[in-house]
Amino acid sequence: MKIGIVGLGLIGGSLGLDLRRLGHQVLGVSRQAQTCELAIARGAVDQASPNLAILGEAEVIFICTPLDAIQPTAEQLLPHLSPATILTDVGSVKTPVVEAIAPLWPNFVGGHPMAGTSEAGIAAAQPNLFAQKPYVLTPREKTPVKGVQTVAAIARSLSAQVYYCSPEAHDRAVSWVSHLPAITSASLIAACLSEPDAAVLELAQKLASSGFRDTSRVGGGNPQLGRMMAQYNREELLRSLQYYRQSLDQLITHIEQEDWTALEQQLQRNHQTRTKFLNPSAG
Repeated sequence: MKIGIVGLGLIGGSLGLDLRRLGHQVLGVSRQAQTCELAIARGAVDQASPNLAILGEAEVIFICTPLDAIQPTAEQLLPHLSPATILTDVGSVKTPVVEAIAPLWPNFVGGHPMAGTSEAGIAAAQPNLFAQKPYVLTPREKTPVKGVQTVAAIARSLSAQVYYCSPEAHDRAVSWVSHLPAITSASLIAACLSEPDAAVLELAQKLASSGFRDTSRVGGGNPQLGRMMAQYNREELLRSLQYYRQSLDQLITHIEQEDWTALEQQLQRNHQTRTKFLNPSAG
């Protein structure tokens, strides 16, 4: 199959590495000629160009650009495509993307592979990035079944676990498990930096170990990605932040009132339910 990828960063580059390994012909597009050359050198694509016309013969095209570039990229792509071409994206917010592109191109399948690292760019691309990770597809009622099946088959060939839901359900769910952690993790880092004693702050930085590393990782990631998560999923993120603030206030109250029994009970509930978020059943 001829597969196109627009945006040869971490996700697009990793996707290309796996698809070529599976025997597909991969055509890539990046605005930077240097990125195109590096993608070819790394084996992520067979051919690459800054010109979208290179994707004219692609059967499926993955738009792997930042969120704010998905719609403009799709609009620029359309003149080069045949009616049978399947478009999909990898954006972490789905409702605005699907609402913008589906009316322009009926054969569009919203998608979101729940995979990534704190690194960015083609140099960070790695094989098997999507293996055993959720890959969410968000078709509407009028989305062609063949398009959905094709994208799902590609995702499964990457050893990803495919899930289906509406764009709205997706955005609410990821506000809890992806966007909220990114924002609260960022607030953790900012809170630590508010320590007024420079010597204590320096000591804290030296003592930081796995606990701080794990809880601060997503907050210390790509700032542009974090900003766009908040911008494009604003209502759902605000909703989850409000609930998070209530939960945090409750913990503060337990500690202020020295209600250690209530605090331990809450921590025990958290301990028992955490595994439900870490070991979801395959879809």
